[in-house]
Amino acid sequence: MSESSIAIIDYGMGNLKSVSNALNHLGYSCHITNDPAHIRDSNIIILPGVGAFGTAMKNLRSLGLDSVLTEEVMVKKKPFLGICLGMQLIAETSDEKGSHSGLGWIKGKIKHLPETGLRIPHVGWNILNYKDESPLYQGLGKNPSVYFVHSYYMECNQELADAYSDYGLPFTVSVCQDNIHAVQYHPEKSHHTGLHILQNFLTYAEEYQKGGSEC
Repeated sequence: MSESSIAIIDYGMGNLKSVSNALNHLGYSCHITNDPAHIRDSNIIILPGVGAFGTAMKNLRSLGLDSVLTEEVMVKKKPFLGICLGMQLIAETSDEKGSHSGLGWIKGKIKHLPETGLRIPHVGWNILNYKDESPLYQGLGKNPSVYFVHSYYMECNQELADAYSDYGLPFTVSVCQDNIHAVQYHPEKSHHTGLHILQNFLTYAEEYQKGGSEC
């Protein structure tokens, strides 16, 4: 059983219990919270999310979580994992239903998946093509599949991208910068592959806290 203090951020938009259950299955305790004090006391932060970007940012700001998370992740450098909408929120801007500012931790923009004749939203399993050196994907094997539910994706510097999928065209589904990891898919819904990725993140996070390497 890990002694890591893991905060799953509750801002009213996310499948929080699914993420919590996945971590519990791996033997980790965690707490779902929007309490700044609890977030400051944690040493690993996970930001899940489903829904609209603009509403999510409004909720984060109204709860004062945008500044708390920025302090804990960007200044104190706590290991961070963004999931689905949680990945999108760390970008600079989003084009979803207007123009919105994000947390701005990653230089990137959230854009609508282009019309290629495939159904949007992109829902279901898709193959993950990852960089071998990425901490998230160690020991995963070739051509793993993960579960997606989204209509938007992150456009960013390709040096930050450590995994891609193809849905009419290749698009970034995973980014890594210093202590920050974020994924567009849902590892908590991706069965054994998703559990493997979550375990890799938590192993990385614990090693990082001991002075291990960044992304």
